[in-house]
Amino acid sequence: MEIYKRLVRQNKDFVHSLESLANGLTWLLPERFSDSEIGPEAVTTILGIITAINEHIIDTAPAQDVTGSVEPYSFPYSLCLSALKDLETLVEVVAQHYCGDDKKWNFLAVTEATKVLVRLSLFRKSGYKLLLSGGETCNDETDSNSLTSPHQIGLKPGENYGSSYIKNNHGSNPWNMEGRALSALSKFGENARIVSEPLWLRRVQHQQAIMEPPVVERPTLFSILSRKGLRGAMFLIGEVLFITRPLIYVLFIRKFGIRSWTPWFLSLAIDCVGMSILSLVTTSVADGKEQMFHLSAPEKDEVKRRKLLFVLYLMRDPFFSKYTRNRLESTEKVLEPVPVIGFLTAKAVELTIGAQTRYTYMSGS
Repeated sequence: MEIYKRLVRQNKDFVHSLESLANGLTWLLPERFSDSEIGPEAVTTILGIITAINEHIIDTAPAQDVTGSVEPYSFPYSLCLSALKDLETLVEVVAQHYCGDDKKWNFLAVTEATKVLVRLSLFRKSGYKLLLSGGETCNDETDSNSLTSPHQIGLKPGENYGSSYIKNNHGSNPWNMEGRALSALSKFGENARIVSEPLWLRRVQHQQAIMEPPVVERPTLFSILSRKGLRGAMFLIGEVLFITRPLIYVLFIRKFGIRSWTPWFLSLAIDCVGMSILSLVTTSVADGKEQMFHLSAPEKDEVKRRKLLFVLYLMRDPFFSKYTRNRLESTEKVLEPVPVIGFLTAKAVELTIGAQTRYTYMSGS
């Protein structure tokens, strides 16, 4: 296993290219999107899981320095979620083949509930940070939604609170006798401690300070609610809505059917409320004050990704059957006489209509 990990990490660009080629070719497998597509879908699932394992191996490579990105959790949440997402399509196909269209929603509800539990656990373990790609990408930005960063209390790297207090409150004025006395006592105590320590102990402590990365305390639910108040609670509600929306959508499809507008409108309403809350808590508050939640660059990309997911509502029934499919078929007829373009358009429409029949391809979960 270690040999395989070393090969993947040393040839990650080649591995990515090979995975992209293999995943692209799966769309051309015979009997794809047919009634007996268990075989092709099993191949796609296996390739997807292998891709997720390789990504996990690359992401958890030993860091060369203390700023490297290492999986901070003992449980591989991102790998688990990626594997569940790939496995869910196979579960849907097998359940539909052996249990029928109506009972397959029971199995899909179980898989969605499993993903919800894993994502909620990851949300708590990460210190209630924004989930990236539904938890498949680690959000290891230390400045994201920071509650106790040194800059917020005016500390410089390597400076403790006591020395900062003496400097800022007593030692800034050279004519302040109290400040000069406290500063001198502080320096004398530090020098005395350093001199009294053996040389070998100072070297060991210096090496430990270099090798061991600083421990960042993750915010808790109580700290977010106490420090950020209503906006903190709104952020938590919005993220929980985003996590649980797919499960709610499946449960309502199971009750009302895929052709009903109720699950479609309810899912759209949950997404709209969640995005509205996220937009509200990440914008500047009134009176020129700074915003309560600072989004990192990956988190800003995640917000854009969630906005793009609204396009999937055009591909979900009953909207697709009533409006989108007619548009696609009319476009195919218009471009059919054009050489090459007509063939490519027909193939694209065929794959789109086939993919639309699968909940997992259009669920956005």
